[in-house]
Amino acid sequence: MKFKVYSPDGAQSHEADFSIPAFEGEKGVQAVKEVVVAHQANARLGTHSTKKRGEVRGGGRKPWRQKGTGRARAGSIRSPLWGGGGVVFGPKPRDYSKKINAKVKALAFSRALFDRATAGDIDVIEKFEVSPVKTKVIDQILTRIAPKGKVLIVDDPFAPEMRRAARNLGRITLQEAVKLNTLDLCQYRKIVMSTKALEKIIARATNGGN
Repeated sequence: MKFKVYSPDGAQSHEADFSIPAFEGEKGVQAVKEVVVAHQANARLGTHSTKKRGEVRGGGRKPWRQKGTGRARAGSIRSPLWGGGGVVFGPKPRDYSKKINAKVKALAFSRALFDRATAGDIDVIEKFEVSPVKTKVIDQILTRIAPKGKVLIVDDPFAPEMRRAARNLGRITLQEAVKLNTLDLCQYRKIVMSTKALEKIIARATNGGN
């Protein structure tokens, strides 16, 4: 498959062939959905909590007698019908995590890589080397490659000074090739990888996502 490969300054480009695993039909599409949902579910803390009427403080005494007042019957000021009362069927702490089979993860990763490459959403840069290593310079290079939207930058690995300079750009997220996952491949408008990172990612996809 052909990818557009940019020079380190982002000013020039040419096409180069990289052999990523290919798919036909709908194979792997459902796996991508399952893995993305699992990543999002596993990120949820599940610490939300509300109090039932038995857990709210107060309300032990009947607020008024049962009959003769002209008001509706009430047994507690902490009834769910009252302000400050308990919550009916409210959320309680729980574990949202989902377990996904390793083969499904590998299939989803390969399929997501193929789909984004086919759509032309992945561009390649020869290497992330700029001089001087400043946020402004990095922004200028990436603007030439991806002018708009959120961009995922992938390298193997990032130089410490490059990471420090690029992290100040709000629309840019940095990820190393060994940590790239299916959710990363799906949620960004444009993905820019170094040649070295793309080769490592293709090796992962070919070897079952490892």
